Amino acid sequence: MRTGIEDMHRLQELVRMHRQGVSAKRRARELGMCRKTERRYRLRIDEAGLLEGPVDDLPEMAELRGAVACQTSPPAQEVSSVARWAERIEDKLRSGVGPTAIHAWLVEQDPTFDGSLSAVKRFTRKLRQQDGIKPGDVAIPIITPAGQDAQVDFGFIGWLVDPQTGKRRKAWVFVMVLAHSRLMYAEVVFSQDIDTWLALHGRAFAAFGGVPHVVVPDNLKAAVVRAAFKAEEMSTLNRSYRELARHYGFRIDPTPAYQPQKKGKVESGVKYVKNAFFKPRADELVELEATNARLAKWVAEVANQRIHGTTREVPARAFAQREQSELLGLPDQPYVPIIWYKARVQRDCHVQFERRMYSVPWEHVGKEAWLRVRGEAITIFVDDEREADHRRSGDGVWSTKKAHLPEGRRDFAERDPQHWYDRADALGPDVGDYARAVMRSDEVQLPLRRLQSIIPALEAIVPQRAEAVARRAARFGCYRPDGVRRIISQELDALDDSTTWVSPKWATQPRFARQAEDFLQAVGGRHGDC
Repeated sequence: MRTGIEDMHRLQELVRMHRQGVSAKRRARELGMCRKTERRYRLRIDEAGLLEGPVDDLPEMAELRGAVACQTSPPAQEVSSVARWAERIEDKLRSGVGPTAIHAWLVEQDPTFDGSLSAVKRFTRKLRQQDGIKPGDVAIPIITPAGQDAQVDFGFIGWLVDPQTGKRRKAWVFVMVLAHSRLMYAEVVFSQDIDTWLALHGRAFAAFGGVPHVVVPDNLKAAVVRAAFKAEEMSTLNRSYRELARHYGFRIDPTPAYQPQKKGKVESGVKYVKNAFFKPRADELVELEATNARLAKWVAEVANQRIHGTTREVPARAFAQREQSELLGLPDQPYVPIIWYKARVQRDCHVQFERRMYSVPWEHVGKEAWLRVRGEAITIFVDDEREADHRRSGDGVWSTKKAHLPEGRRDFAERDPQHWYDRADALGPDVGDYARAVMRSDEVQLPLRRLQSIIPALEAIVPQRAEAVARRAARFGCYRPDGVRRIISQELDALDDSTTWVSPKWATQPRFARQAEDFLQAVGGRHGDC
């Protein structure tokens, strides 16, 4: 039975109304009790001899508390349905397990358990009340020194028209609050990605004219890759956010997981902006740029000029008097965003970023790579080793360096016959003529792959011998890579050394091939007698 101060006053009122002759039904209605509860309290008070007496001489609250507390057993409806498992629930609760997890654990471990989640929550609430307040439950007020901290967060504000597409999109308001003065910067955006996140910080610092020593973000992916769940752990920060902090000179202190109250100043700031600016103007705010113009004016003239409810100071005045001089100075050089992007090396020896493909050495296929993107420069790291450099923009989708492809196979990437003709011509005119003859050796099927294998084989020997090999292959109509390699390995090209050889006008077919029509003309009509 509850025995709070408010309940004791209600019991005093029950006694007064009884002594005035008010009916039990009316007493229960006006005291907010059911009829059974009113009757139970009234009987216990009567048993203690406190029910009857003059109206102006009501029992003290301590007496009433003793009267209702002496009840030896609670009514049946006040016995928890999970009381049978009280010891196990209490043990888990002391271990730091929450009611939802306790309920799931009991369902899994005990087939006889039939309690509801609500019953477990009520029971754990009573156990906590019995334990009383603990040091960890106390909210410690933090007085932040001037220039020390800034807290940042996003808040969803509805849908606005994107000026680039003309379509409505989800929009969020970004808010940065200086913890000491409560000076605020706010801006509406359509995305919470890393590019937007970094740019917003830069514009906020420019608006303040300086940089706070510490920034306290939430655990969104643009700031924190993996949150810390224990005091001895450190959060894993987004590498791009690290680069931003290094450039501006501030440090990052992420909010502990599931503890948004640790950045309560910006939480209150976001709520204030949403309630004071966006809600009254919900029907007027349609387009992004116009909304941001009005928001900036409102922040400067209203939000930063009001008397803050907690500090009882005007944020702009407190900032000018005490905080502005304590901020870190802005860097001399503008910040060029550095984006870190994780990708996997695909089977084609490339990683993908922004719909373009960038090559890395083929030995790293299947590994994770980190791309450091700064302006037009892309640097690719594998196992923390720098493996490749590329330009971010370029013609086409592929940015490929041949040295990154396996030797012996990298040539197959070149599909333009002119590329192979140029390489053949570099070895000599006979090799160039032979290369073109290879490409004309079949009227239907493209023999490019043959040429792709033949030219590297000829490039592996001295040009004078490559010329001799090409002449030998052309003389006998050999347009296959294995035949060329046999001429080289068996040194058959040396057999033609004493022969004066003139480059022929290459035919479209091998010189010793004959068409079926020629054969039929030679044998006449005798083929019909077979």
